[in-house]
Amino acid sequence: MPDSLDPPAAARTTTNRARRSTGRSVLSDVAKLAGVSTATVSRVYNEPDKVSANVRERVEHAALTLNWFPNAAGRALASTRSHIAGIIIPTLDDRVFASQVSGMQAAFAARGITLVLGCSNYDPAQALTQVRAMLARGVEAMAVVSEAHPPELFDALRLYRVPYAVTYAYRKDSPHTCIGFDNHAAYAEITEHLIGLGHRSFAVCIQPTRDNDRVQARVAGIRATLERHGLAVRPEHMFEGESTMGFGRRSLRTIWQAPGERPTAIICGNDHIALGVLREAEELGIAIPGELSVTGFDDLEMAQEIRPALTTMRVDTYEIGRLAAQYLLDTLDGKRPQHGHEVHALFQLRHSTGPAAR
Repeated sequence: MPDSLDPPAAARTTTNRARRSTGRSVLSDVAKLAGVSTATVSRVYNEPDKVSANVRERVEHAALTLNWFPNAAGRALASTRSHIAGIIIPTLDDRVFASQVSGMQAAFAARGITLVLGCSNYDPAQALTQVRAMLARGVEAMAVVSEAHPPELFDALRLYRVPYAVTYAYRKDSPHTCIGFDNHAAYAEITEHLIGLGHRSFAVCIQPTRDNDRVQARVAGIRATLERHGLAVRPEHMFEGESTMGFGRRSLRTIWQAPGERPTAIICGNDHIALGVLREAEELGIAIPGELSVTGFDDLEMAQEIRPALTTMRVDTYEIGRLAAQYLLDTLDGKRPQHGHEVHALFQLRHSTGPAAR
């Protein structure tokens, strides 16, 4: 902690006296140390958006100094363990996140720990609010999907000394413990595969890049790989939209109806989008892969069943969840687990990609 936040000697003396007389600190002790009212302390934990960042920092530091937690967290602290862990995922609509939660749940349940789930709906502000709510309830370990969160989220976890892991993404130089896969490398591999088949004109149909470091890394992987070969995606062939078959269908129809050169390969952000492209291609009479190669990501069960079967990437998301839980359990046990773990994405070559039409 910065020296400027250290409580003065007089405040420490008052604090020690209060703790000796009551056995543990109470809300009024935190208010006095932070130089605010008890109502302000309550607002910091119940309505944080109504309190300035400076006041919130003072209150949270005072609470940490006094080892005080609000409500359920305080009761859990009295017994030293809450046996609650938390995870924040972006959406409940994607199987890959459900699989990760399942892996974490199994590992935590085996140790008698309850996993509490929060959903941010791809909104960093919601993620921050939910993490603060979980901290107020005494969670003793946290997992969050991706690094694309406000600094205040990670500051809060460090302030309350709650071990955490970032999942579904991996960077060697990340300041956080990352347990996931390298999104940049995965999409570089997909792009190299298509270039190796002779493709020189590409389209990209991918999820929104805003507030999503995973998608940003995927787009960067595509662009960097193309650039190495003197290639690029035309602006009119770059589409961002929802993770649905409908988005894939609309994107392909727009591409095929527009004047000018058509791409010979489409790189999709996930299998749902790619399946939509394949379905629309069938509707438009486009031969796959004779006229157009298509790739997906996630390796959904349908990716193998559709005809032509979809070339995609498989990631063991259940294993990511299990490894994240194991890292957090080891940390809680006082061990020193390795900093991060990469789970490699595996390329699945099927029949939706082929040599570029000449």
